[in-house]
Formats: sequence, C-alpha cells, structure tokens
Amino acid sequence: MHGAPAPVLQGDRPLSSFCPNCGAPRDGEAIFCGNCGRNFTEEFKGTPIQDLANASEILVRLRTAIGDRYVIERELGRGGMATVFLARDVKHDRDVAIKVLHPELSASIGAERFEREIKLAAKLQHPHILGLYDSGAADGLLFYVMPFVRGESLRDKLDREGMLPVEEALRLTLEVASALQFAHDQGIVHRDIKPENILLSGEHSLIADFGIARAANDAGGQKLTQTGMAVGTPVYMAPEQSTGDPVGPTADLYSLGCMLYEMLAGEPPFTGPNAMAIMAKHLMEQVPSVRVVRSAVPEEVEDAIFHVLAKTPVDRPKSAKDFAAMLGGGPAGRLTPRPSRVVRPSAMVGRATLATQRQTTAGMVFKVDEAGELVEVAPVAWWKRPLTLVTAAFVLVLGGGGAWFASTRGPAAATVDPTLRRIAVLYFDSPDSTLRAAADGITEGIIRSLSRVNAITTISQGGSESVRGIASLDSIAGVLKAGFFVRGELRPEGERVAINYRLITRAGSPAGDGTLTVARDSLLLAQDSLARLAADLIRPQLGVELTLRDAQAATRSNAAWLLVQDGLARQRRAEAALAGGGPPAAVPLFEAADSTFARAESLDTRWGEPIVRRAALAYRRSRLVPRTAQDVRPWVQLGIGHADRAIRLDGRDPDALEWRGTLRYFGVISQIYAGDEAQAALKQAQADLELAVEVNPMQAGAWATLSSAYNQIPAKGTAGVLFAAQKALEADEFQAQAVLVRGRLWTAAYDKGDFDAADTYCRELETRYAGQARAVRCRLYLQSVPNLPAYDIARSWRLADSLVGAPGAGDTTLARMTGEVFTAMTIARASVQRKDAALADSARRVATRAEGDPMIDKP
Repeated sequence: MHGAPAPVLQGDRPLSSFCPNCGAPRDGEAIFCGNCGRNFTEEFKGTPIQDLANASEILVRLRTAIGDRYVIERELGRGGMATVFLARDVKHDRDVAIKVLHPELSASIGAERFEREIKLAAKLQHPHILGLYDSGAADGLLFYVMPFVRGESLRDKLDREGMLPVEEALRLTLEVASALQFAHDQGIVHRDIKPENILLSGEHSLIADFGIARAANDAGGQKLTQTGMAVGTPVYMAPEQSTGDPVGPTADLYSLGCMLYEMLAGEPPFTGPNAMAIMAKHLMEQVPSVRVVRSAVPEEVEDAIFHVLAKTPVDRPKSAKDFAAMLGGGPAGRLTPRPSRVVRPSAMVGRATLATQRQTTAGMVFKVDEAGELVEVAPVAWWKRPLTLVTAAFVLVLGGGGAWFASTRGPAAATVDPTLRRIAVLYFDSPDSTLRAAADGITEGIIRSLSRVNAITTISQGGSESVRGIASLDSIAGVLKAGFFVRGELRPEGERVAINYRLITRAGSPAGDGTLTVARDSLLLAQDSLARLAADLIRPQLGVELTLRDAQAATRSNAAWLLVQDGLARQRRAEAALAGGGPPAAVPLFEAADSTFARAESLDTRWGEPIVRRAALAYRRSRLVPRTAQDVRPWVQLGIGHADRAIRLDGRDPDALEWRGTLRYFGVISQIYAGDEAQAALKQAQADLELAVEVNPMQAGAWATLSSAYNQIPAKGTAGVLFAAQKALEADEFQAQAVLVRGRLWTAAYDKGDFDAADTYCRELETRYAGQARAVRCRLYLQSVPNLPAYDIARSWRLADSLVGAPGAGDTTLARMTGEVFTAMTIARASVQRKDAALADSARRVATRAEGDPMIDKP
C-alpha cells in the first residue's frame, strides 16, 4: 500500500498553507486569503501541487527582484507561456499587469533577444494595441509591464455569449485589423492572434502580447511546442505556421479570419481532438460555410472569410487594410453601410435555396431557378458550391448518359441508432456459374449507388468482400457493425434473369423483399433499378428521406460490361492463386484478366472503366517483380499509358487519376526516376491524387496513397500524413490498405511526439490486427517513450520475442535486433527512473548486442 505523498514545503510549512497568488500565510482553515481575497477552495481544486509550487516560486522571486518598484497583489491568470500578476506601480500610483514568462521559456529566449523584441513592440502606439510600460530580467525571469485593463478578454465574452451580433463582430474585427495594419507597417508580425489576446475595454478592443511569439519562435519554437508551449495556437494557426515555413503578415490575417468566423458561428472553423488533427484540417480541409449555420451573415462577409482563410499566403488579402475593405471597413476601421438585399418569401417556396447549384460530371454547372427549371450557369467559386442538391417537391430527370436524380419525401426524420444507418450490401449469388460475374458487378453497382446517399452509411465494397463466404449473419454483423443487410441472388429463367433481393435486420428478421426480372442482355441496367428498390425498402425502416443520385454505367454495351465483370472475376482467381502458389501460378491468370479488359475496351472505346482496370492491373504486376528500377519501370510506364488514355476520355475521372498518381508515386519510391525527373514525377503524382480526392472526396485509395506520399513532401509533412490517413479510413475503413493506413496514423503521432494519440492508434492496431508485426511493434516502441509513470521491462522482452516471426515482421534477424534496441531503451529509461546502475549496465549490454553491420538492411 502506497503512503501519502510528501507535502510540498515552503520553509517549514506545506505549500497548501500559503496563498498561491500573493504568498501570504493561510490562516488555519480559512476559505479566503486575508491579504488578497483569493478563494482557496476554487484555487486548489484540481490544481497539481507542483504547479502551485512553481507559481509560488515565481511570485517569491518576482517580489524579491522588483518589490521596490511594484507591489505584487495577486495572480490574474496563467497561460502556455507566461503568468500574469496584478501589481501596483509604486512610483506612478497605478494598477498594472505584469506578465512573467515561464522559467523554461525565459531560459530558452534569453534576456538579450527578449529585450530586442520588447523594444520593437514598445514602439507600437495605437488605439487598439495594449501599450508597454516597462520590461526587464529579474533573477532569471523575463517580464514586461502593461496597463491593467478593467474588463474581460474576447475569449471570456465568447465563452459567455457564444455568437456575437454581426455588427459587433465586424466592428471588433476591423479594430484589430486596423491595429495589425499599423504593426505590419512597422515590420512587426504578432504570430498569435486569438480571442485570449484580445482585451475588451468598454466597447473597444486591444491587442496584447506583441513580440512574445516572435521571440519564442526565434528561440526554437519546435522544441517548445513539444514541451507543451505552442508558438501560436493550433485553432487559429495559419497552415504555414504549423509546417514551420516563414511567417508573414498574412498569417496574422488568417488568425483574425478564424477569430471572426468564431464570433459569427459560435465555434472556430476547424476543431479536433488534438493539436495535430486541428493543424491537419487547417492544411487540407475546405472552410465550412458560416452562412450554413447563420444565414444573417452577409455573403460579402463570408466571401471575405473564405479569401482570408486561403491555404496559401499569396491567395489571401495582401494586407489588413485590404481585408478590412472586403468587410466594408471605412476610415479608422469604421463600418461602411451596405445597401440591404431583400429576398422575397415567395422566392423560397417550392425549391431548395436561392441558388442550389451542382457541378456535373461533364464539368457544367447547373442551378434550379425559381420556376423549377434546370439552367446552365457560369462556374462559381468553390466556397459557394453546396455539397448536396436537395429539392422539396419534384423529380429532375437529366438527359445525356442516363443520369438520374430522385428525391422522395418519407416519414418525418427521427432519432435513429447510428448503427442502424449502416447498410451492408452482401455479394449476390447465383446457382448458375455463368451469372456469378454479373452478380458481382450488380452488387458493386448497388454499393456505389447507395454510397452516394447522405442519410445512410453504406459499407464499402472492401467491407462486403471481407465477409464473402461467411454464412453466419451474426459473424458478418460483428465484423461490419451494420444495422441492415441487402442480400440477393440471380436465377435464370430462359432468356430472362430473375433477381431476388431482400432486406434483413441485424437480428436476422426480414424487413422487405422483391424480385426484379430483366433480359439477359440488359443486366447492365439492373444496378440502378436495384439501388432504387433497395432504397425503397430502407426508407420506411429508418424514417428518413433518402436522396439517391447515380450516373448509370457510362457504357450502353451489355457485352462490354459483362466482359469487365468477367475480367474482375479472373483477377480475383489470380489473387487466390498468388496466395496459394506465388507469382508463377498467378501470372497467367493476371494476363487473362488483362486480355478480357482489352476486349471490353474494344467493344466500347469511349468507356473508361476497362482502361482504368488495365492501369490498376499494371500496378499490381509492378508489385510482383523484384524491386529494382529495371524490373519496375516497364510496368509503371504501361500503367501510366493506360491511365493517360482514360484521362483523355474524362479529365476528371477520379479512378484514372488515382491510378496514374499511384503509379507515378510508386515509380518515385522505386527510383525509376533520377534527379529533377524524380521531383517532377512526385509533384505530378501529388497533383493527380489531390485532384482525384477533390472530384470524389471519398476516393479512399487516393487518400491512402497520399498518406504515404506526404512523407516525401516537406510542405505537407506529418500533419498532412495524419489528415490523409484519417480521410482514407473515413472513406473506407475496410480497404485493402487499411492496416498500412492505420500504421501511418500511429507513426505520424509517434514521430510528432503525441504519445497519447499514438497509444490510441496502437490500441486500434492491436484490436484489429492482433499478433501482426505492426501491432506488436507499435506497443514495443511505446514501452520506451519519455516520462512514463513506470517502465515494464518484462513486457518489452515479451513484445520483442513476439515480433520475431510475427506476420509482416520480415527478416527475423532484423526483427530480433529491433526488439532488442527498443527493449534496451526501456531498460535505460527504467534505470534513470529507479536510479539503478545495474539496469544501466544491462541496457548497454543489450544495445551493444543489437548492433548491426553495414549489410543488415541490404535486400
């Protein structure tokens, strides 16, 4: 049984018997400090003793150093970089605020750099910049003195009120913009604009803390970030700040744009569970429309927000003055009245919104006008394109390629268990072997169609493939975690085919069924019809409106479509042969699949799918040859040639773009390019993959490849890897590369030093891939990270032993040495923690034994 921790002492008394603000002795069990009035019950509630010790130490050191000039009264607040105290300026008889940098930050910055930055900031005399009275170094602490503002911060106001009135939000933004313009004209960038640094005095704003972020950044911001003192705040941080690129005035404007967004919407544009996730969203995600949550925001204001939150600095307003002008700012930051825009109520009846718009696959942009007619309009800026097209009282039928759109109003939406909204379409079967390839194609067509329905989550093709052959519905439900299942079979009836389909609950109960009969030479058309019929069965079960949109297959050739399904069946047999007998058994089947796709292409030369399939197959073949430039190059070039042909048919085909980008990237990492050619190929691969996910944000394979490629692109780095990997799993948690993608999530968090996130991702690997090398390795690595409460040496040895021979571990000698290296690290950290010299010697012996030689990594 552990004893109680020893109390932290100040002199011969426990720290808890002193006021943490003013340092005065606490009188017995008094609730309030007799000197400064601090409520002890609130102060000590949940506050780590060591933090109180640090605060008290700073207070004592500060009083000793500057007590002749300032009477320190109490602590006002504490942040990531400093503690603020209320004090009385003895000479001038006025209240002041003294900000004292934390000791570790003071040591990193140094007095000389600090004084240099503070002198620059002291020159900023502006109505909306909090001035500086004094600064200095005292007993190793760096501090500066500011006016004491009797008010609150913008953060306090937002926490209390949430959204602010539009006029007030704009007025405060224009005041801050005016101050930033003045500072930027002097060559000074703030670097940490956020509500906490905006003080409110009366109805006006004051920017605080000019100069501190710059000094911290110059002192080595990355190191500080790893210890918890971020230079800049992730929620408001410009993308270039998170990637360590040079920071200019537009970074302040970006932060101001985030702040304005929060004042209007009630929350910042990007949030997340941790700093890495937030920074990744700043780098990659589009800014949500503020007018979706608050229609009172003028369109011009939303446009200005989208401009100022551009990912690239050059795309933002060039100055704070320009941003203010976009918001309607007049002289001295005052609002310039804008003419009101009146919308007639009748214009909102019987249609989606004032301008429901949709970009079609042909690249044209259409809208539904007030008469309910579909008309072509000019393309609009990305931020004005809604993500869905919803109509209230009509069905639109679009010509050209047979695209169709239907919206059927069902019962009123109800609160539904999220699991129930997960729909799995299990592979249809047939007693007739000649119909099984068609059954697969129909199944995958239904999955594609239902995947476009926002009200439900359709399990991916990979998920359905993973449970193929499993008879028990309970087992299938355990894997896919779906609420409903669509099953079916194809039965021949002479020249026609009867397709029986049914909806089943996860408990196995029937929820509806039907039969669709089609001619054998019209099986191609069954996909969309079955998707509609399945939706009709699902709709009353969930009580939600289903908006179903799909483009029918781009071919009208049933024969070509059947050949593609046959080619895919051959490819599946090739994969089975590869698993059983290796490449020699599989190659003839892969070649047969390619020939089948080529025949499909010859039947419809305007259809891109068989060409894309050939590109994907060339990539698969490139992974089966020895990993040398000479062996890989022909397959990469062949695949790129196929993808090029498909892209000439449709420049925005996401599948073709994905495979061309993937082939180019694989060529780069296989070193088939050299020098500048390799850099050019990497940029082309990035462009292809990013366009693929722009066209189809659920393009899981492209996201997965980006999660690897971003490791090679400094501008994206770890945050980009994390974002792309998360997007890949959101798009398809069952994809073939899922184990690799989850491994990249873990690696990104580990490399970033976010060990809490790394532990979460590792647990996911352990749950899904128990015993596999990635799951064992991640836990082994985490056994030796810094600052664990205790180090489990025995567990590290068990993990090291498990790694040798684990599926995916590779060479056993290398796996053994990896296990010993990380076990040696665990032993070494345990020796420091326990102050055990014998353990330190043991760590050295294990590490020495794990040393390799120059040939260990050779293939």
